[in-house]
Amino acid sequence: MSQQTARRGGAAWALVITSVAGFMAALDNLVVTTALPSIREDLGGGLHDLEWTVSAYTLTFAVLLMFGAALGDRFGRRRLFIAGLAVFTGASAAAAMAPGIDSLIAARAVQGVGAAVMMPLTLTLLTAAVPVAKRGMAYGIWGAVNGLAVASGPLVGGTLTEHISWQWIFWLNVPLGLALLPLARLRLAESHGTAAPLDVPGTLLASGGLFGIVYGLVRGPADGWTGSLVLTGLFAGSALLAGFVLYSTRAKNPMLPMRLFRSRAFAGINAASLLMFLGMFGSIFLLSQYMQGVLGYSPTEAGLRMLPWTGMPMLVAPIAGILADRIGGRPVVATGLFLQALGLGYMAVVATADASYGSQLPALIVSGIGMALYFAPASHLVMSSVRPSEQGIASGANNALREVGGALGIAVMASIFAAQGGYETGQTFVEGMRPALVTGSAVVALAGIAALLIPTRRRTERQAQSAEPAPVLETAAH
Repeated sequence: MSQQTARRGGAAWALVITSVAGFMAALDNLVVTTALPSIREDLGGGLHDLEWTVSAYTLTFAVLLMFGAALGDRFGRRRLFIAGLAVFTGASAAAAMAPGIDSLIAARAVQGVGAAVMMPLTLTLLTAAVPVAKRGMAYGIWGAVNGLAVASGPLVGGTLTEHISWQWIFWLNVPLGLALLPLARLRLAESHGTAAPLDVPGTLLASGGLFGIVYGLVRGPADGWTGSLVLTGLFAGSALLAGFVLYSTRAKNPMLPMRLFRSRAFAGINAASLLMFLGMFGSIFLLSQYMQGVLGYSPTEAGLRMLPWTGMPMLVAPIAGILADRIGGRPVVATGLFLQALGLGYMAVVATADASYGSQLPALIVSGIGMALYFAPASHLVMSSVRPSEQGIASGANNALREVGGALGIAVMASIFAAQGGYETGQTFVEGMRPALVTGSAVVALAGIAALLIPTRRRTERQAQSAEPAPVLETAAH
């Protein structure tokens, strides 16, 4: 489909629809965490069951992201986006009405399926609708909304649980989803990727590998890293992913062509994304507990005090998108990642059992600016590093790596926290959190180094023009 045809749906409508849909999917990663005590009080269940209300969503979401993107490329991105949105909305209603903990876990797993189909297609549909010259700003707004969702999940969940009921963390999705469904049908233009048949062996290998690894990561902190199921998941998942890589290097029409990783731009931004989410997810996981459990803030008070971090993307990310259009994404992304690392390191230094909010504020602001500078240019770099027909699977692969990074981050941070501290007192919590935050800071700094390995925009354009066939995003209108 030509770019002119794709734009008939309207860039503004595409931005609104894809941003809200992305917000819903990203929000549900962490929105349940602060509602778990209330859920247990109403529905019963042990600690193991409560953990699965979080893990069930993360697991299906991460595992099926690349498959969802491949389905959209093959059968129509708008069509599959609407289908995923419908599944996600219906599962949200089922979760809100769940009569018991088992049915809630099942609904959360189905939510993850819908989100996995919907989320990677938001970026491809947005790219198809927005003119090349305005994509930086569009990606900036899209990235800001998604970053806000990830960071504000505990706040939204805690506020709704505290002032209304835990069911509303799921009911919130229903009116949004019902409003988006007709808008997506009327305002988004259909587009396709490759017409090649679905890669069934590659899909099975990738999905099985991701399932094993993500299962091991999300269950490791709770079940123990030496548990038989955890070790089986990690080793079997790694073996299946290795098989996926070997298969994809030889397959005629692989789901994820390994040649994409020969591009320094594609390989660099994906490495940076995985490391960024590893450091950020794990840090938010601990800091939200620190503000409530140690400093004594309510969920709402804690969320408001984290706004200099979590709300900063709404202000800075659109500007970051414009900067990426003018000077290229690499310097903006790298700067953002190094600022994020600096903020986390500063927070580790000033955190105490009775720290004042004023002492934490500079770290929150610096971290917020850093996160904002990362999100928009990162999306731009991913989409511009591949051909238009491959943007769907590129988006799916990047989102899958982000999810694996997030799951790995929570697992790593929780393990470091448990080894160095605990929940006994505020002081023991801080003793565990500090080395975890230092680790998060170091990982995000590594992400910044990975971003520096991305070629400059001018060099990337020269390589794209000399490659055959390799039209990059900017040549999509031809």
